[in-house]
Amino acid sequence: MSGAGVDSYPRALALGGAEFEIRFMRAGDEAALLAFARELPPHDLLFLPRDITHPKVLAAWIREIERGAMTTLLAFRGDDVAGCATIVRDPLSWSPHVAELRVVVATAARGLGLGRALSANAGELAVATGTEKIVAHMTPDQIGAVTVFETMGYRAEALLRDHVKDAGGVKHDLVILSLDVDAFRTRAAAYGLISEELA
Repeated sequence: MSGAGVDSYPRALALGGAEFEIRFMRAGDEAALLAFARELPPHDLLFLPRDITHPKVLAAWIREIERGAMTTLLAFRGDDVAGCATIVRDPLSWSPHVAELRVVVATAARGLGLGRALSANAGELAVATGTEKIVAHMTPDQIGAVTVFETMGYRAEALLRDHVKDAGGVKHDLVILSLDVDAFRTRAAAYGLISEELA
């Protein structure tokens, strides 16, 4: 990924007395990311299209990053991954203006605002490359995640019944939230949340 904002990484971030470094994921991060993924509650993996607790999936992830199909930001606390945010956008699809945002935060780092910070940073990168709409998937019972996205301007757009199946074979609904970038900017400018120049 190239463009606005890319040169400003890595970024230092202080949240709730904890220090984090946010930077782009790259080859060599697989071991740290695997350790992070395997500590996540199984339910948190349901809204990701693949099980990131498998090394083969992480290897494929790196390949997708290297070919420019995905952009991932990792939040490190020391040597450990505390969270990640991925933007997936296919400029050759019928929806080149739409990007999917996937965010996961370690249990120990929740409640600090890290998920919101990662979402905002990844969203900035997506918008800088021409994204007009951002979507996020999660199960409806992930109330904390849904609330964070809604306070950022995302709105529920669809509910897919029994769409994902966990390792025990139990089916779960999947909710799709979306953010219309232009509409959000217009509303934010009207309320004085951003300058009119950025709207």
